[in-house]
Amino acid sequence: MIGRLTGVLLEKQPPHMLLDVNGVGYEVDSPMSTFYRLPAIGEKTTLHTHLVVREDAQLLYGFAEKRDRELFRELIRLNGVGPKLALALMSGLEVDELIGAVHAEDATALTRVPGVGKKTAERLLVELKGRFKAWESLPGGTAPLAAGSTAAMPASGTADAVSALIALGYKPQEASRAVANIKEDGLSSEELIRRALKGMV
Repeated sequence: MIGRLTGVLLEKQPPHMLLDVNGVGYEVDSPMSTFYRLPAIGEKTTLHTHLVVREDAQLLYGFAEKRDRELFRELIRLNGVGPKLALALMSGLEVDELIGAVHAEDATALTRVPGVGKKTAERLLVELKGRFKAWESLPGGTAPLAAGSTAAMPASGTADAVSALIALGYKPQEASRAVANIKEDGLSSEELIRRALKGMV
């Protein structure tokens, strides 16, 4: 099992990134909660990882905090929740928001995530309620954005944000509309994605 990687960030195209660890490039998928905290391309970062081995692939998932990785592991233990849906849940809602939604039995918050209908949301709330009791005592909050991650948006920033939302399961029209609704200039693709996700209902 690969539990942690420290290396230089070579590429980031949410939800995928490429991390150079002593000359070996690791392809890693991460939720947006991790992308918000990544440094700029060419800088060093550390990820807490989870390896999924299937018959046709070996998939590596990376997280900025151990707490995020533990949440991911809890989610994929649930019936009908695979890594892709787990990443979507952790991208559409911050960790503390997801935990709060479970404790408040707020199914509406979960249905904002693509692939989660009302029945699925209600089932997830029931299954997660008991599992999340231990999370109440864990420290909350998220780390600030890493230095350099809020650099001026490149010309492809809007397209990157739309592509990332589609990769997370949103329909192309929804993704394009959500990004287009953000009127502020000079935002990084990660910040565009963050604001687009917050604006989706």
